[in-house]
Amino acid sequence: MTPAAPAYRRLSVEERRSQLLDAALTLFAHRLPEDVSLDDVAEAAGVSRPLVYRYFPGGKQQLYEAALRSAAEELRHCFDEPRSGPLLPRLARALDRYLGFVARHDAGFSALLQGGSVVETSRTTAIVDGVRRSAAEHIYRHLGVAEPGPPLRMTVRMWITAVEAASLIWLDEGKEPPAEELRDWLMEQFAAALTVTAARDPQTAELVRAALSDAD
Repeated sequence: MTPAAPAYRRLSVEERRSQLLDAALTLFAHRLPEDVSLDDVAEAAGVSRPLVYRYFPGGKQQLYEAALRSAAEELRHCFDEPRSGPLLPRLARALDRYLGFVARHDAGFSALLQGGSVVETSRTTAIVDGVRRSAAEHIYRHLGVAEPGPPLRMTVRMWITAVEAASLIWLDEGKEPPAEELRDWLMEQFAAALTVTAARDPQTAELVRAALSDAD
């Protein structure tokens, strides 16, 4: 007897949408957004172009923004580290996840942060800024600060900018040095930046003393 073919299962709306977003993210991860067509997404997902339009009637712009939101959500989760144990190792684990995301989505990450895509809009810029704000809020919570003052806010935001810039340079340098070395270097920069700010800001000085106490 011939074995029965497995029953076809129709995907739910959410499952199909997730499938299309996954296909789009994979393409955007290795090619610039302007170089990806809806036909490419349809082929990667194994569906027809009209089906892609059914879920994203706004065309590639809508699909790109939806994929960007999906990627942004993943980036936000990179910093979702339990707030227990010494501060710097916690942030290092979050940074490991961030760099892992950068490594997987290299071309798309570069196009996104460099603002070089023809499909960039105020909405896509807002999505990226939302990731930066989320990262900062996570860091404040790890620091145990509900109301950071201007010096501390500036220090954290400058470090986030430095992490983004270093990630772009890292990709341009062929992902050298190894991610672990880059992570350690960025964490040392964060500790150094906090120390410099602590010399001018009592709030940061108290945080640095607490961090050093946790490390003992």
